[in-house]
Amino acid sequence: MLYPSIDKLTAQVESKYTLVTIAAKRARQIRENSQIQVEKPKSKKFVGQALEELIENQLVLDVSEARK
Repeated sequence: MLYPSIDKLTAQVESKYTLVTIAAKRARQIRENSQIQVEKPKSKKFVGQALEELIENQLVLDVSEARK
């Protein structure tokens, strides 16, 4: 089972495509810097950690930046 739920994630962003873009960009940042904003992530993978940050409102979404 996917954590966090796709339904909860899409409630925070406008579309699945935006969600993928944001998660991929943040996962690259985590991989390069190793600074996770979630205290105890359930996921060991970078994309999962990025999604956990998103669901816990640890990420500030800049829509204009996400569309680049």
